[in-house]
Amino acid sequence: MYLLFFCLAASDTPYTCNAPKDLSSSMKRANFTGVREFVFQGFSDFQQYQLTLFAVFFVLYILTLTGNVIIVTIIRIDHHLHTPMYFFLSVLSTSETFYSLVIIPRMLGSLVGLSQTISLECCGMQLYFFLGFGITNCLLLAVMGYDRYVAICNPLRYSIIMNWRVCAILASSVCATGFLLSLVQALSIFRLPFCNSLIEHFFCDIRPILNLACTVPVINDILTLVITLLVITVPATFIFVSYVLIISTILKISSAGGWKKPFATCSSHLTVVVIHYGCASIVYFKPKSENTRDQDQLISVTYTVITPLLNPVVYSLRNKEVQDALRRVMGRKSLS
Repeated sequence: MYLLFFCLAASDTPYTCNAPKDLSSSMKRANFTGVREFVFQGFSDFQQYQLTLFAVFFVLYILTLTGNVIIVTIIRIDHHLHTPMYFFLSVLSTSETFYSLVIIPRMLGSLVGLSQTISLECCGMQLYFFLGFGITNCLLLAVMGYDRYVAICNPLRYSIIMNWRVCAILASSVCATGFLLSLVQALSIFRLPFCNSLIEHFFCDIRPILNLACTVPVINDILTLVITLLVITVPATFIFVSYVLIISTILKISSAGGWKKPFATCSSHLTVVVIHYGCASIVYFKPKSENTRDQDQLISVTYTVITPLLNPVVYSLRNKEVQDALRRVMGRKSLS
């Protein structure tokens, strides 16, 4: 895993995962002369703001890593947070951390003048892990919505329905599904021959890579649409139905104090859901004819840099139970 992230973050040197010369020569002998290395165009239109962008993204990246590590640590240490909701939250924080590691280090490196190139193999790995963690996050948000539905609409049976065995099965199934779909997508894309090496983006995403293919990838476009429907539309519909039932249940609670806590928890979850699914829908459902590089990069910055930060800030650190747990942990350390 560390080797992978070094490959994704480092500049192209003799020690990165460049295509072997014997592989390249063997492909030429097979009368195939495809592109073996890509160049990121990145934020080239903002040359005068490169250092400013680096500073902003670096600070956000550190805050993201710090916030998610704190959340995972607090949930693990404090037994009051050993519940299904916080279990899924810790899985989401872990996934968001690796999701950021796949994209941001290399992007930061390119902003300070390091190499803009990436080999075909490293690009494939970046796309695979980016999609794997991204799809996992989408499905996890749906599972967390289901958890809130059971907790609010069926509280008496909550501990039976959401027992630890069920939680472990749901979490592992979500991760396995995410990386299986990612593998199918990555293999289908990188079996194509590429006739252009300039990626009009700051990382290896689906559409910027498909735009470099020598042929019109109709099958890949259909596959992308099907996977997008499976990981965005289906979970989003499920979450919408769950929250219709949740809201109807909350409205039946007579006392204001009775619905304040579930409403606060659900509103935090919905904030992350709307931004996460909204940005992904704009990028992957938008017709090709409407693609503009600057707009796509702005949206991509939102779901690769901003969204991972929302998890600890919006969903967790504003949560009273997490704040109380943090105070208890800090109190123990000060006493010791």
